[in-house]
Amino acid sequence: MKILYHHRTASKDGQAVHIEEMIDALRSLGHEVRVVAPSIGGQAAQQGAMGGEVGWVHRLKAALPNAVYELLELAYSLVAYRKLVQAAQEFKPDVIYERYNLFLLAGTLLKRKLGIPLLLEVNAPLVDERLQHSGGLSLLALARWSEGTAWRSADHVLPVTQVLARQVQVYGVPSQRITVIPNGINRAHFVTAPTPQAAKQQLGLQGQIVLGFTGFVRDWHGVDRVVRWLATPQAPENGHLLVVGDGPVRAELEALAVQLGVDQRVTFTGVIDRHRVPEHVAAFDIALQPAVTAYASPLKLMEYLVLAKAVVAPREPNLLEVLTDGQNALLFDDKTPGSFEAALTRLCADTELRARLAQGAYDTIERLDLTWLGNARRVVALVHTP
Repeated sequence: MKILYHHRTASKDGQAVHIEEMIDALRSLGHEVRVVAPSIGGQAAQQGAMGGEVGWVHRLKAALPNAVYELLELAYSLVAYRKLVQAAQEFKPDVIYERYNLFLLAGTLLKRKLGIPLLLEVNAPLVDERLQHSGGLSLLALARWSEGTAWRSADHVLPVTQVLARQVQVYGVPSQRITVIPNGINRAHFVTAPTPQAAKQQLGLQGQIVLGFTGFVRDWHGVDRVVRWLATPQAPENGHLLVVGDGPVRAELEALAVQLGVDQRVTFTGVIDRHRVPEHVAAFDIALQPAVTAYASPLKLMEYLVLAKAVVAPREPNLLEVLTDGQNALLFDDKTPGSFEAALTRLCADTELRARLAQGAYDTIERLDLTWLGNARRVVALVHTP
């Protein structure tokens, strides 16, 4: 098929990974993919570090009143629509695949003009996300209208979790037009990962029980709880926290480790190329998912699973779509004080449990086909579904 792939993402983070992997997977199945995206996105993605974002966009957002910025976002739909029309005239696509963004209706407009099927990938309910985490919305009614219009206009909506699918249904999208497609993994990126022993040696962590976290560390991730636990008698003396990434709370966490006297047992790698992530995650004995956004499908979780790591994670509905307590993860109740720390203590002390969970984690990828290739096959099948 000919697939016209459209997105408005310019940041270099997990969004970019998702976009690149899906495009590569679709092409590897023999389909032609034409990408239409902001010109700044490709350049910034190449030049920016993982976890970074396009600085001028955020400076503009900070300088303008919210209402003006939101109107500019909506106006961008017309710019993107013109680019899509031109691409469609040249490429003659069989289907439009669009990554949903707030105030982005270019795919909807093209579908209505040309009658081409539209598949809409939804990774977050962005109205709610902006209200909670990004300074709010001035034009809330317009934002809800644009979100609902985009979701209802698609021939098929592709949320990343069942939790998110239920939110899509609230906007009036019939369940038969919703298919959950979680984030996946590209096995080829992980087949050359070293053994845990070799990975530890490369990082100078021989003989340590390594508790690992990957990603851009923010305050709500709960990594501070691991640092505090390391300073308690319940933590083994050879317990070591390895944070593969960076983030706005790194300095606070490092200061906390010094304050508690465990700074020699905490390592931050800083930003690393994503192709080097496997060689670091390979060193983990215990993989940490201390907190999770309620509707998300965490990319880090897929990395933990494919590298056969014993996962500690909260018992949340979206994670229960993939994880089963005692089978491929040790789950804790985040509403119970000390539950997370008790799980860490138990896993550090029980080698057999870690091994059993690690094998269960690895088997999960095959059992649920949590791969980008599997996702690409599911997407293509939807195009042929009446």
